[in-house]
Amino acid sequence: MTEPIRLSKRLIELLRCSRSEAERYIEGGWVLVDGEIIDQPQFKVLDQTVELHPEATLAPCPPVTILFHQADAFEVDHPAAALPLITPESHAADDKSGIRILKRHFSRLKPTAPLEAGATGLVVFSQDGRVVRRLVEDANKNEQEYLVEVSGEIAADGLASLNRPMKQNGWKLPDAKVSWQNEIRLRFALKNVRPGQIEFMCQSVGLKVEMMMRLRIGRVSLAKLPPGQWRYLPHGTLF
Repeated sequence: MTEPIRLSKRLIELLRCSRSEAERYIEGGWVLVDGEIIDQPQFKVLDQTVELHPEATLAPCPPVTILFHQADAFEVDHPAAALPLITPESHAADDKSGIRILKRHFSRLKPTAPLEAGATGLVVFSQDGRVVRRLVEDANKNEQEYLVEVSGEIAADGLASLNRPMKQNGWKLPDAKVSWQNEIRLRFALKNVRPGQIEFMCQSVGLKVEMMMRLRIGRVSLAKLPPGQWRYLPHGTLF
């Protein structure tokens, strides 16, 4: 060849397959160019070595869900602020999902349950509409767990107050289960978290929030995911 051609066309020549089959192999991450996975059918090749993975399948490439450990506390509570930080370079080395990284995994990611403003911890992005609906539309059913570091002197019955129904500006707040983890850290477990709820609750009993970290949404946990890194949620995992 003297002129570069599309990877899909090169694969058709090698495999004697149809164009749609070639594109499905490529988009599924089964085609290697000089040993590197290329999942873009329009990628141009010249004299590079093009190979099909021996376990290649024409099965559709399923949408992915990404769990990210947001290390910086943003002033806004919208999780999309963290999207630029999710790159192949920030992928956690101990990801045990078995999912191979593809470029297509970094597009069409939808943010789900937002963090409390000023919080760090678990943020979930997904290409799977079912996961997005579960985390956004059914937020009142998914318990979230926060670790909250506080300062100040708690009121005499402060812990009991945190575990009783509270109101903010006349509106009843979602119930919370609150317990001490140590002398400066509280554990909050609550559903359908209202923006600013945790900070308001702490202030109501004489405490100032110094740090908030979300540890869990439903059954999905931050676990030992390092700050600033991400991993895949294994396919079939339910919240």
